[in-house]
Amino acid sequence: MKLTSLFKTTLFFIVLFRITFADTIPPVTPVNISGNGYLRHLDLDWFPNTEPDLAGYKIYRYTNNQFNYFTTVSKEKSYFTLWIGGPGYSTALKISAIDVSGNESPLSDSIGLTTKEMTDDEYLDMVQRATFRYFYDFGHPVSGLARERNSSGDLVTSGGSGFGIMAIVVGTHRNFISRSLAAERMYKITNFLLNKADKFHGAFPHWFNGVTGRTIAFSQYDDGGDLVETAFLIQGLLAARSYFNGNDTTETKVREMITQIWEGVEWSWYMRSPFSNHLYWHWSPNYGWQMNFKLEGWNETMITYLLAYGSPTYGIPKRTWASGWAGNNYLNGNTYYGHKLFLGSPYGGPLFFAHYSFLGFDPRNKKDAYANYFNQNRNHTLINRGYCIANPYSHPGYSENIWGLTACDNPFGYGAHAPYSNDNGTIAPTAGISSMPYTPDESINLLKSLYQNYGNSVWGEYGFYDAFNIRQNWFANSYLAIDQGPIIVMIENYRSGLIWQNFMSNSEVNSMLDSAGFVEDITSVNDTENSNNFGINYGNYPNPFNPETKIVFNSTERQSIRILIYNINGTVTKNLFEGEIEPGLNSFNWNAENDQDANVSSGVYFYSIFHKNGVSTGKMLLIR
Repeated sequence: MKLTSLFKTTLFFIVLFRITFADTIPPVTPVNISGNGYLRHLDLDWFPNTEPDLAGYKIYRYTNNQFNYFTTVSKEKSYFTLWIGGPGYSTALKISAIDVSGNESPLSDSIGLTTKEMTDDEYLDMVQRATFRYFYDFGHPVSGLARERNSSGDLVTSGGSGFGIMAIVVGTHRNFISRSLAAERMYKITNFLLNKADKFHGAFPHWFNGVTGRTIAFSQYDDGGDLVETAFLIQGLLAARSYFNGNDTTETKVREMITQIWEGVEWSWYMRSPFSNHLYWHWSPNYGWQMNFKLEGWNETMITYLLAYGSPTYGIPKRTWASGWAGNNYLNGNTYYGHKLFLGSPYGGPLFFAHYSFLGFDPRNKKDAYANYFNQNRNHTLINRGYCIANPYSHPGYSENIWGLTACDNPFGYGAHAPYSNDNGTIAPTAGISSMPYTPDESINLLKSLYQNYGNSVWGEYGFYDAFNIRQNWFANSYLAIDQGPIIVMIENYRSGLIWQNFMSNSEVNSMLDSAGFVEDITSVNDTENSNNFGINYGNYPNPFNPETKIVFNSTERQSIRILIYNINGTVTKNLFEGEIEPGLNSFNWNAENDQDANVSSGVYFYSIFHKNGVSTGKMLLIR
């Protein structure tokens, strides 16, 4: 079929227009180039270009006495990670910007970077800086909220966004971004939440669209208000309301919008009736209370009750703390791997129980009728670690420095992992690292071991990937907001107490503490102490052994100690010693007998030395 003359003429002029008016103007050269050298990799950052036709950036690396093209970075990113492998390696890099027509800017000035040995503080800076990118650089472009995971597109999460808001506060405090940029992002977030996002009696859905604000169903009946995810969001907003206390228009408006969002949540309505003793997790405009999920502890939802008590508009009665939240199988009281667990199920469950409600709420130096929650969370973490050291299922990779079971991705999908519960060999970095305020030494050793031993198998542009499983030779390439958020926030709570201080400074906190019956308790472990820095060096030999081994340790002072031997299930096998020891070298023999003087069977055993500064634990193998 012949083209008509009119069509030919039109086509001719389109081609002529494109030739005559072809885009030949390159983008501007990227500016504010900065970088950091770490033990095994280099990070490069720059200010993003703003051209509407930007296609991306080109990275040039100095090789063979000149800068040669190395790789391309997408336009959504203004950062680049280069893995080198060890300390003492240097390189120089330059950057250009390219547009959709192929035009390329002049190269930037060069920046030289060198890998190096690192201090603990530098490791913490590295992890916080990279994790911050997930919430700021990868934040949704319209709403500013946190995407559920790195593959979620426009789907954003309310609870994960609460964690992300706290991450923005941390990033501002650490000078990863300016305060003005952080305030602008907070304005975008709070304006979207207040004026665009769906709400159901003031509560937000679990997921919604980051462009439209419309609800995205989490499951068939979960297509309405999610009170727990809302609580995680409000926890972050209240911490930000305290932090952004400036008198300029932006910060003032941010505080006002946060207050409106907070006071609009109808906590009391989610009791279902005035006579109820419980809060309920879900309500749907289509299915009502079909989910019928009472909030009962011990689990991650404690902050929901606390916020409901603190609400100045829709508060709930005090009776719900004892009769609802703590009213069913709340206490534990057993000892596992030498550590008493005050609350909850055997071995404590997944470690996110110790994180989500305590990103803002500070558990130090206070207790209610049931527990000191700092001590609960610390012992829960040590039990989780002790289980991984015991490793009853012989998963490869578990050790005293590679540990941590919680909810995360795994080779088979997603699951909540805990001792003896869905333990399929999957370790999640967030589990142990986010426990840093409770177990700083153990958590920092975990962080360093993950980075040093597994490198870019577990580390990417937003910090540690979600999880890995050595038995399955599986390493996730995923990031989840609810796992990344606790990492950056809890590291900061360990370092400075920043988020704890800002959340707890809100005036409504007094009502929370009073309603739950919290009183002062100075038995909390000081957050600047760690469990290995005791002036006691310890070990046992021979190991493996049969039939006797000697536990040897050095004490810097005269003190009272207790030594317990326990089996792989965390049950005490032998009360080996209780009394005073002298300064210097001490040793105690164990002849592989239990408290009934009967021989124990072959297997893995542990000893715990309880001393004035904490507990020191070792692993032994008896082979008969």
